[in-house]
Amino acid sequence: MEECVRREEEGEKEEKQGEEEKKEEEEEKGEDKEGSTENKERIRKESKFCYHTFGVGMEHLPLRHEENGAARATRENDPQREDLRGNFGNLEARASIKRLEFKHTRKNRRSLLYIDDTPDSLLEEDASTFSPQSVGRLVGGSLLLARPGLGGAGTTAGGGGGARDVGVLGVKEDKEEGELAVPRDGKSRRRYRSRSLSQSSTDSYSTYSSYTGSSSEEDEISPREKSQRNSKGSSDFCVKNISQSAFGRREIEIAEQEMPGIVALRKRAADDKPLKGAKIVGCTHINAQTAVLIETLVELGASVRWAACNIFSTQNEVAAALAEAGQPVFAWRGESEEDFWWCIDRCINTENWQPNMILDDGGDTTHLMLKKYPAMFKMIKGICEESVTGVHRLYQLSKAGKLTVPAMNVNDSVTKTMFDNLYSCRESIIDSLKRATDVMFGGKQVVVCGYGEVGKGCCQALKGLGCTVYVTEIDPVCALQACMDGFRVVKLSEVIRQVDILVTATGNKNVVTRDHMDKMKNGTIVCNMGHSNTEIDVNSLRTPDLTWEKVRSQVDHVLWPDGKRIILLAEGRLVNLSCSSVPSFVVSITSCTQALALIELFNAPAGRYKSDVYLLPKKMDEYVASLHLPTFDAHLTELSDEQAKYMGLNKAGPFKPNYYRY
Repeated sequence: MEECVRREEEGEKEEKQGEEEKKEEEEEKGEDKEGSTENKERIRKESKFCYHTFGVGMEHLPLRHEENGAARATRENDPQREDLRGNFGNLEARASIKRLEFKHTRKNRRSLLYIDDTPDSLLEEDASTFSPQSVGRLVGGSLLLARPGLGGAGTTAGGGGGARDVGVLGVKEDKEEGELAVPRDGKSRRRYRSRSLSQSSTDSYSTYSSYTGSSSEEDEISPREKSQRNSKGSSDFCVKNISQSAFGRREIEIAEQEMPGIVALRKRAADDKPLKGAKIVGCTHINAQTAVLIETLVELGASVRWAACNIFSTQNEVAAALAEAGQPVFAWRGESEEDFWWCIDRCINTENWQPNMILDDGGDTTHLMLKKYPAMFKMIKGICEESVTGVHRLYQLSKAGKLTVPAMNVNDSVTKTMFDNLYSCRESIIDSLKRATDVMFGGKQVVVCGYGEVGKGCCQALKGLGCTVYVTEIDPVCALQACMDGFRVVKLSEVIRQVDILVTATGNKNVVTRDHMDKMKNGTIVCNMGHSNTEIDVNSLRTPDLTWEKVRSQVDHVLWPDGKRIILLAEGRLVNLSCSSVPSFVVSITSCTQALALIELFNAPAGRYKSDVYLLPKKMDEYVASLHLPTFDAHLTELSDEQAKYMGLNKAGPFKPNYYRY
């Protein structure tokens, strides 16, 4: 505070010195400026602020809306404003003039003079649609905008000499912290800020320049209530906004550049059409990478209908691009639980189309079809499942004798387990935590629940950035691996009071309970890297004694009565696909595995696969890997006949038995 006072005093000295020098120049020129110095001194005192204490110093400071003669002369002679003068019919042009004057004055005077060029005749017609004289205030990190004439103190009519007073900074106490209120057309739009205000948003208080983003009413309408059609006239889809398809197409094209395996498979099998006649209902994450898989399946002859397996991972623009291309997609980011099941049901139950294959991620489509459409489920030729949670459900169905169709366990295939679970999560855990919280990892204490392939990837990444990592495990083999890798294996209750970050990666339920979260220290980050959203008991946090604050997209602060808060990411859902993305190259490996599993199940002769859960044949794992080796300019060594005979192998593979563990 003393530093700020010192700087204010220095600023006053500089301004007084500048005034004295200017006064001497005027006296030398013989110009009679009686009264002007007094007027400028009054304006300076009313509008002076210390930018070092902007949030404090502006709190009780009135902003005067003055017409300054010198400023007007400068503005009228400025050729850069020639294109704006006279174009007062354009609201954005008028706002631009005010921004220029604001910045110009602030730079040269360190005082806040807000200049209005709008003619008196245009003020009345603007009143209901746009207020160029709008002023703002920073309150608790939030920018609240208020229009004059809304009952705020200090609002007056135009003064003499063309000057118009816009009043003082107004405060809207009924707005929640972190929300941005922008009056427009007499309505108030409620939005959550996703990041702190940028410099550009504090340089001007124009309504249009303070916040960038859509304020369309479409944001408030559920896609289920919209009537949309693509360019072909089809309405068999439900996405957020079909007009975003062009952006989504670019995302898909970018992803294709990093997915050499699935693109190569598409080219090799396009002529044979191995999935001709297949009607696949899919329920996976819908992003640019899975869009490449969907379009590959279509290219190979399949007919598809698709929904999202996660309510937060859908890329709306990609879903729109698929819908524009004619694929029935039912998904958008931020679905409710009801919307989630409605979308899956729309994919399964439709006229003149009955699915005969399922591509699932989590087992939700399998569960719904078995429960609601049992007769349709019996007509399925095969199921392809890629998640731990979904595979666990399939084994439960098989054990109970309720699985009446063959299923392929893609999750435990070598290529999926090693590359998607280990290498992908090793990169995406850091990306998602950084994007969501801007956290510094060095020196942080982290506990990772589960030391499977996902847990291994997370631990490696966090340790590499300087974190102290603890591991919780139920499996003694995995626990021993963690110990050999240099991690301390503990019970969660032993370290819960001291950790800074908690990551779950088990696929189980209630791994982190309300009792655990009650014991966490202030500011602990809690997130989930497993598929299921049941690992963190989020429902136990939805009680009257706790307060939820939305900080940014997929980031919530949960506040305890004593002021403690934890940072919950993606409401306990899959954090890397909700808060960031995964490497396209790794998804290419998984997509190839899924596509080959579907081709195998669909074309298998009767009797090859019974109603049980199968692992992907080793030969297919090796084929998927071979599709990606050219990217690295890798060259395989070939066995000689003598070597192949000695090892008892086929020269073309497979090179490892099914029981071999990589």
